[in-house]
Amino acid sequence: MNGAQALLHTLADAGIDVCFTNPGTSEMHFVAALDDEPRMRAVLALFEGVATGAADGYARMAGKPAATLLHLGCGLGNGLANLHNARKGKVPVLNIVGDHATHHVQYDAQLQSDIETVARNVSPWVRTSQSTAALCQDAAEAITQCMGPPGNVATLILPADVSWGEGGVPQTVPPKAPPSAADDAVVAAVAHALQGPGNMAFLLGGRALRAETLMVLGRIAARTGAKLFAEVFPTRIERGAGLPHVERIAYLAELASVQLTGIDHLILVDAKAPVSFFAYPSKKSYLVPEGCQLHELASPTQDVASCLAKLCSAVDASQTAPVLQSAKRPSRPRGKFTADKVCKAIGHLLPDNAILVDEAQTSGIMLPMFTAGAPRHDVLTLTGGAIGQGLPNAVGAAIACPDRKVIALAGDGSAMYTLQALWTMAREKLDIISIIFNNRAYAILNVELRRVGAAGAGDKARAQLDLKHPPLDFVALSEGMGVRARRATTTEEFLAAFEHALRTPGPHLIEAIVPPTLAGLKLRILPSLLESLANLPRPVARALKKKIAP
Repeated sequence: MNGAQALLHTLADAGIDVCFTNPGTSEMHFVAALDDEPRMRAVLALFEGVATGAADGYARMAGKPAATLLHLGCGLGNGLANLHNARKGKVPVLNIVGDHATHHVQYDAQLQSDIETVARNVSPWVRTSQSTAALCQDAAEAITQCMGPPGNVATLILPADVSWGEGGVPQTVPPKAPPSAADDAVVAAVAHALQGPGNMAFLLGGRALRAETLMVLGRIAARTGAKLFAEVFPTRIERGAGLPHVERIAYLAELASVQLTGIDHLILVDAKAPVSFFAYPSKKSYLVPEGCQLHELASPTQDVASCLAKLCSAVDASQTAPVLQSAKRPSRPRGKFTADKVCKAIGHLLPDNAILVDEAQTSGIMLPMFTAGAPRHDVLTLTGGAIGQGLPNAVGAAIACPDRKVIALAGDGSAMYTLQALWTMAREKLDIISIIFNNRAYAILNVELRRVGAAGAGDKARAQLDLKHPPLDFVALSEGMGVRARRATTTEEFLAAFEHALRTPGPHLIEAIVPPTLAGLKLRILPSLLESLANLPRPVARALKKKIAP
């Protein structure tokens, strides 16, 4: 075998059987070797950010890494934003990055760059393989580091001559030692806090938001009165009827502070203490309330299920019935077409076992409320805040779960970052409905312009956040890449398009022409939103509205 053939054999033996590719000359021996490894599915992306985002979405749903094949430092650079999201979400992704042949590096050719430095921004494990003989051992170590817990981005740099050189030897990836559970003393301290006075809450992330662990948490919550919160942007959360209700921490720090007000003990499970997304003048960045005691039950390196099982036993909740979300759908939407009506339609029609990939930004603010009692489903969110994740994540999720309907929601600005994902959806015939909220603005930035207190924002400043001129035509863009598309300007048009896409396999796009939800910080939905988040009475909600938007 040459190096590339042995590398592919090593990957497939380790269970890595999908590779999202955007290759160049240096990767041609890897490309040719794909024909020698029938266990490896190769999926072409037109842009590296689609390949990395798809690998992220695949790993979130498959529970194991996908590989990417990227061309030199420039190709890796194009994929960095979605690798950042994967890193923040603790998602296992294995990058194979081609490089010039080792003897060619001295000439500083046009595409020569320091790939390792580029990779270290997003990848805790980076190595350039120096020989064909060592390649597969390097790959085995990369896979081990990638798998975690926690999951990591690992980057293996493959010089062309290491790839084409003969004498490659496939390697077996050794099993990792199982992660540990929390010490008895830690569990006892958390149990003592839960059984004592005051208000308790869990903040959940990562593996704590899967159905099995949520049921255990539901028993603990029912026994102790603790509240269940999720991170602002969870990597993957299982939701819907028959599961305990989990309230996501709000994106706006002012709302998050209200949610956490009065909490005396906050218990972290595969999550870190809450902080605001950005710094704001005269506002707190650290959102744990003053006087609240912080506990870490399970770190990202530990066995979350075992930690929760020990705690459940310690608080005598093993036989306690959890409070579960009842089956309930919103009524069929009618009237003026808005982003809220799209979210309501999704809740009304969501099929069983769907996967929602949510990058709707301001347009999706009501989606959690309208889907709380819908049939069981998964939600993938924008973990690192780098937009352009949604459509590629949907590609990966659909390949990982071909028997499930995937619904990707994206804002117009976000969609344009990685719109090339539509071409891959068409090429692979993936069962994805892409819903683009076209409000012709970076609406969230209009909100932030006011929140950061930027002075003197006039026409030139506002023009940087405006997408009206020229208007984006997502129907034409979608059909140009092979995905059937319809435009909706009324609630009835959207319902008809969505129902058609739900009953028709394959990729579809619906362009929803909606007004900006939060334009100018006129938060008409704030009272109902706050009540859904924190069960606040309307007078308190109105007071908070004045605080946020003076």
